[in-house]
Amino acid sequence: MIRVVHRWPGLLAGLLLLVLSLSGALLSLFPAIERLSSVQPAALSTAELAERIQAVHPEVEQIRRRPSGRITAYWSENGVARAAAMDPASGREIASADPNPFERWLTRLHRSLLFDDAGRILTAVGAAAMLVLAVSGAVLVARRAGGWRRWFSPLRGPFAARLHVEIARIAVAGLLLSSVTALWMSASSFDRLLDGAPSAVTEAEGSGRMGMPVADMDMLKRTPVSELRSLSFPDPADAADVFTLKTDRGIGHLDQGTGALLTWSEPSAWQGVSATLYMLHTGRGAAALGLILGFMALGVPAMAGTGFVLWFAGRPARPRIRGNVAAGRAETILLVGSEGGSTWGFAATLHAALSASGQAVHAAPMSSFEPARYRQARRILILTATYGDGDAPASARGFLDRLKSVPVAAPVALAVLGFGDRSFPGYCAFGRAVAETAEARGWCMLVPFMAVNRQSPQDFARWGRSLGAAMGMTLDLVHHPVLPAVFPLRLVSRRDYGAEVQAPTAILRFDPPKPPFWLRLPGRGFGRFVAGDLLGVLPEGSAVARFYSLASGCRDGFIEIVVRKHPAGLCSGQLFELQPGDTVNAFLRQNSGFHAGRDAAPLILVGAGTGIGPLAGFMRANARRRPIHLFFGMRHPDSDFLYGEELEGWRRNGQLQQLATACSRTRQPSYVQDALRGEGAEIACMVRKGARVMVCGGYEMAAGVSAALADILAPTGLTPALLRAEGRYVEDVF
Repeated sequence: MIRVVHRWPGLLAGLLLLVLSLSGALLSLFPAIERLSSVQPAALSTAELAERIQAVHPEVEQIRRRPSGRITAYWSENGVARAAAMDPASGREIASADPNPFERWLTRLHRSLLFDDAGRILTAVGAAAMLVLAVSGAVLVARRAGGWRRWFSPLRGPFAARLHVEIARIAVAGLLLSSVTALWMSASSFDRLLDGAPSAVTEAEGSGRMGMPVADMDMLKRTPVSELRSLSFPDPADAADVFTLKTDRGIGHLDQGTGALLTWSEPSAWQGVSATLYMLHTGRGAAALGLILGFMALGVPAMAGTGFVLWFAGRPARPRIRGNVAAGRAETILLVGSEGGSTWGFAATLHAALSASGQAVHAAPMSSFEPARYRQARRILILTATYGDGDAPASARGFLDRLKSVPVAAPVALAVLGFGDRSFPGYCAFGRAVAETAEARGWCMLVPFMAVNRQSPQDFARWGRSLGAAMGMTLDLVHHPVLPAVFPLRLVSRRDYGAEVQAPTAILRFDPPKPPFWLRLPGRGFGRFVAGDLLGVLPEGSAVARFYSLASGCRDGFIEIVVRKHPAGLCSGQLFELQPGDTVNAFLRQNSGFHAGRDAAPLILVGAGTGIGPLAGFMRANARRRPIHLFFGMRHPDSDFLYGEELEGWRRNGQLQQLATACSRTRQPSYVQDALRGEGAEIACMVRKGARVMVCGGYEMAAGVSAALADILAPTGLTPALLRAEGRYVEDVF
């Protein structure tokens, strides 16, 4: 629900918000410019200022001081009204008082879109939409980060999504303040707010006398110019007229003949709040704050762009769930933990089956877990994937912590279904951790934990039958996977290795497809990719894709993967049969958790066999010559030294600083973990200075590398687990 509340105001009011934010950002510059260009008097009283200006312009009618400190005088000259900015030291004119025409036009645009009341109403609607976006966006950021305390925790996911959240983290406070103050000012302009009454008023009869010099008036001598707002002079022909003095502390009337204070009124608390909110919104009186808010307002067009990209890109990734009831009215709560969106497809199938059986079902991300909202729930069903080696997927950040902290809902049963790939060591580890934590906390488990291997519809159907029996109903879950949009890739070249050591391996290079513009814009469909992303290959006769790490980026002009042929491998067998000119159907999946990044931190790359693929892509893209140390394991250098020639060239060019190899089929067999131990002192030094470790290859190799690194780092007090938490130890294992 929060996501819907956030999405539609942004889409519907997008253009209006862009106009308001950009005009507001530009307007924030003028108070600062005015502050810098104004002459600031030092220790000057209002009496002295009025005397100096009156000496130059005897017919002065009013003196005003703007929040920036600029002094403006108004007088009549030969019946013509005049005004000018004044030098407080001399009382003479220094600049025109007419506002900047562009500033005046921009103010009208920002306040009323160049219209009258109808425009003001529309801008108030825009401010309300901004408030909804800021509040709902803050909630979504907290959910994605895993809670309010983790507001600035590291993010993963597509670049547009991370950029959207990073901007929101910084700008949301300013947008909240700007939208609230804008709504207040809109209500005030339509007289929807009470101005409040003066807190104290003192009255006295005037003397009827005239002509006392302003320099002799005690009240004006006691009022510093820094507190002045305006001083209005009496009509010299009217003995009953008075001086009107407005300051930060209140408003007073002074007898023009004696200088005595006739009346005084202090602003009410309500008026003080209104003045403060005006200052906060316009920056008048707080130029630095105005610049900060203006800078934050520039986040709106950036978030509008990234938000549109996310909305456009996410439409096919997450299926629309029809008939999704509110959380407070649902009998069944369906929570989903997904990284790439595929788990939502199974959730949609389950939601439809339960709804067809008469159940009221509410589906939401696991990050929105809040039992207090589930007032009529009888069961909570959790479908979750696992990210990496047992971590929570993107839509389940913070779920385990919340599960451990909330009280058990007594009448509510719980069931957990994990999704993963049995070939990975952390198979459904996060789902299993959720089930074990729930049981330890005392939740009643509706059915035992089960897992779905490689998105198997059969596994899903078996779990559905068990769930239906526990619920006392027949539940047939017939899931039809939604196949991703695939593109034909034409093989350009291949290089074969490893036949002599019974490990046939090939480096396959394809021509990149040319997707349409509407797919390139959000970076979908091969519109944008880097080394470390995944190429999903759909083998003939199968609806389940196989994934290969990319050894190239879109700037290289080709798509490259490294494939080893497995004896019973359907996909690897078909790939090995390809010859230049043949095609294969494939799609792209981003893998932001295994990107080299753009920073200058040194990289320690560890790979064995086909795991060299993405690591080669990192070195190929290392145009900035960041320090890279590669540890590469192979069987024999004469058979499967993948990228041997390129590695030598990259080392000469500075794209690779150091290469260490390990061979398991030579007279003195060794493995990459042995090579790491041999360079232990240097590795420990690099890690202490901020180096990042990236490991790619089989899970047995990765486990050996982790153990070796733990030994190497033990004297420093660091561990692979600590580096992993800091994002400085990442794996891509298979």
